[in-house]
Amino acid sequence: MRVGITGHRGLPEEIALPVREQLARHIDEYAVASHGDLVVVTCLADGPDTWCAYEALAHAGSIEAVIPAEDYRSVLPPRHHADFDHLLSHASTVRRTGLATSNGHAFMAASELMLDSIEALLAVWDGLPAHGYGGTADVVAEASKRGIPVNRVWPVGTVRPPNSAPVS
Repeated sequence: MRVGITGHRGLPEEIALPVREQLARHIDEYAVASHGDLVVVTCLADGPDTWCAYEALAHAGSIEAVIPAEDYRSVLPPRHHADFDHLLSHASTVRRTGLATSNGHAFMAASELMLDSIEALLAVWDGLPAHGYGGTADVVAEASKRGIPVNRVWPVGTVRPPNSAPVS
């Protein structure tokens, strides 16, 4: 089973904790359904992308990385670099968009590459429009347009703070 992940970054702990728990349950269900052949396709951004990648590895699954642009690592928070490097080194496949600069266009191009190769999408999404092109809402809309099943993960009754990272 090939599962993609998209989601809001920079979530406060009161939202991040229940999101991580929900993602872990979904990955566990996918691992069981895939009979040991689970692949998580991810851009390895901080937050949901990384949480799902670690869950896949914990379930003896594999990860495939999609890198939006050549400068991608440098636009991620410095606190995330060690996780990014670790997960990238464990990726069974690394695909790149070929773009130089991380921006909405690069993020959407990477998401489209991800969508090209998955059977289901996990979306950590509050249901609101994207803060910028290539955000979670755009990825969910494209997945829906393609007929890819989307499992939305979001704690009931919570609101994403306005200062959370805009694109992932």
